[in-house]
Amino acid sequence: MPRPDHSSEFRSLRLKTALSRAETASLLGITQRTVRRYENGETRPSAIALRWLQQHLAGLPGKPKKPAAFRFIDLFAGIGGLRIGFDALGGECVFTSEWDKYCQATYRANFGSDHPIAGDIRDFSRDPALIPAHDVLLAGFPCQPFSIAGVSKKNALGRPHGFLCDTQGTLFFDLAQIIKHHQPPVFLLENVKNLQRHDKGRTFATIVHVLREELGYDVHHRVINAAPWVPQNRERIFIAGFKKQGRFDFDRLVIPQQGPTLESILDPHDAVDPKYTLTAHLWNYLQDYKDKHRARGNGFGYSLFGPDDVARTLSARYFKDGSEVLIAQPGNRPRRLTPRECARLMGFAHADGSEFRIPVSDTQAYKQFGNAVVVPVANAVARLMKPHILHAIETRSTRRQRVQPELPFAGKAGLALVDG
Repeated sequence: MPRPDHSSEFRSLRLKTALSRAETASLLGITQRTVRRYENGETRPSAIALRWLQQHLAGLPGKPKKPAAFRFIDLFAGIGGLRIGFDALGGECVFTSEWDKYCQATYRANFGSDHPIAGDIRDFSRDPALIPAHDVLLAGFPCQPFSIAGVSKKNALGRPHGFLCDTQGTLFFDLAQIIKHHQPPVFLLENVKNLQRHDKGRTFATIVHVLREELGYDVHHRVINAAPWVPQNRERIFIAGFKKQGRFDFDRLVIPQQGPTLESILDPHDAVDPKYTLTAHLWNYLQDYKDKHRARGNGFGYSLFGPDDVARTLSARYFKDGSEVLIAQPGNRPRRLTPRECARLMGFAHADGSEFRIPVSDTQAYKQFGNAVVVPVANAVARLMKPHILHAIETRSTRRQRVQPELPFAGKAGLALVDG
């Protein structure tokens, strides 16, 4: 008779409670290393630990189950930056897709395990019926093929980018297949600002053409800088689509008049672990690198900021040397931001004000926040969209009551989003 897998049970219980490893260790009176050993099978978890997690799960206050205002799905979800604002509107997330296992861990730690997190979206674009019916589709579809950094790298390697790329460049078309099948009343897409300029504008024109002409949506877009909400210059493009034309207008977005400075997100100097201070070797390297490029008339190199400043864009490569956002330390070498400061810089907090959990290593946390959407910006866009979402759902419901049964969507003649 096979022995029960207690390590799997321990991990499953912890994820269901939405506790991080650090929180679990603290509450059980053990170390994080012990929690990891429990979960990877190196050590059998004690009966007391298992019983405590079971009791903690059973004792969690049940949230009153209110009827959801709408159902939405979260594609290319990352760590859930787009989702937070739509949760706050009373929406219910019924499907999530994110292929990165570390992002999945952070997503589960913050949103629980009420539904599985799907992996490769291409499996679902081949059979979109596997995705539950929904009213709103959210997607921060991969931006690497369209970003300035991504295009420069691929050009240097002689590799294609954008729609010629065999991997991430085609993921927009997988997304379009899902939209084509489900015809959600509303969608919101997010990407890098450079998407508009990629390939002299042809990439963006193709995207808008597919959404507007081939899929039949009223499409609106706007590039929004996050600086009015967080102390970071970070421009991203948001693309909103509505199956029925209405009066949605991105120019009505409510934008704060005065943005914050880094002081609002930085920890006190004496509270920051010394490990985030650059080593003498790395600091000398970054200074030499900047001096070399300055002599050539280039602006490459590190950027140093103080509490009264607004930072450059945080990137997914921040874990390498932190050079784009270094914090000055009087009388000492500069330091990186901590992962918690990065969370604040990106505005990550739940709608109820609770702190966003970071259950992964510093390296993975830097990658995740560098790739994420700025939450207060996404929240503002969600609030702007709310009345239009509710109107679109009401309109569809009324139409269905008038026409029974509803005929399945047949698509438009000649629409071919993927080969084969």
